[in-house]
Amino acid sequence: MDLKTLCEAQGVSGREEHIRRMVWDACAAKLGEDALALDGLGSVIATRKGSDPGKPRVMLAAHMDEVGLLVVSATEDGLLRFRALGGVDSRVLVSKRVRVGYDTPEKPALAGVIGAMAIHQQSPEDRKHVLPIEQLFIDIGAKDKAEAERMAPAGTLVTFDTPYTPFGEGLVYAKALDDRVGVWNLLNLLDAPYAGELVFAFTSQEEVGLRGATSAGYRVQPDIAVVLETTAANDLGEIPEALQVCRVGQGVCVSFMDTASLADSQLYRTMLALGKEKAIPHQVKQFVSGGNDAGALQRAGAGSRTVVLSVPCRNIHSPTSVCALRDMAAQESLTRAFLENL
Repeated sequence: MDLKTLCEAQGVSGREEHIRRMVWDACAAKLGEDALALDGLGSVIATRKGSDPGKPRVMLAAHMDEVGLLVVSATEDGLLRFRALGGVDSRVLVSKRVRVGYDTPEKPALAGVIGAMAIHQQSPEDRKHVLPIEQLFIDIGAKDKAEAERMAPAGTLVTFDTPYTPFGEGLVYAKALDDRVGVWNLLNLLDAPYAGELVFAFTSQEEVGLRGATSAGYRVQPDIAVVLETTAANDLGEIPEALQVCRVGQGVCVSFMDTASLADSQLYRTMLALGKEKAIPHQVKQFVSGGNDAGALQRAGAGSRTVVLSVPCRNIHSPTSVCALRDMAAQESLTRAFLENL
């Protein structure tokens, strides 16, 4: 499974079925159908039994879903009103291409473009403020409200339409790098050496409240959970160094805490020591921000020790996010080194 295919597939929160099928097939080919389970929220749980029962049960987790949009109504002239599904900044939306609805063998998703009142028609006061989502619309070429409602009724899901594109020196841009990067590396790690029980959790609905990780954590009850994520880099332009979370191209980011979780101090120190010992590019998350599945996993059931390994990402939760291939490789390498030394 390649990262391009994962990123370009549709998979907003609650509608992860396209990604889930890819993940299921890839895991079945490596581990066998008997190793797989699907929970009630649509997360895929793949369990690899260990030969040493004295080893801790380890979960590696990454979420399948991406942020997106949701149609709520139509205007009289056939434009779609919408709201965000997950944390989407309205500043990144104007003039972006989208796919309205989900691709099926019988019918592809509709092409659409997000628009707003033309800037030359805005008042000087309007131009001082970011237009909220309530003032943005999706144009699907409908001639009136009736046609728009027939083509895309309320509840229709919308995904960004951005091709996966390499650029610069080892960079890529795409939609859904958060967290198809983690999913891709989780699939790459299906053969990772570890003598204990190893559980691969491909979770659902992370972007709307860590929901899949909550149910997966209660189901598996891991001793240790390692979350493979992306995180906002905030390293563009003249951002003061103190506000930069991490830097694209400087290696995988090890987090001591974020707004949803507090890393196990021993696991945190172990990851940093292994990165140094194995010469794996790594960095420390410098600014406490964001949240991820670790927040749910460390509190599920009797609780588990957690640590997060994140790939720095520019323009996260946008139609065109940016990551470095070097950082992705470092995320996989550090996870492998951890398992080999556990």
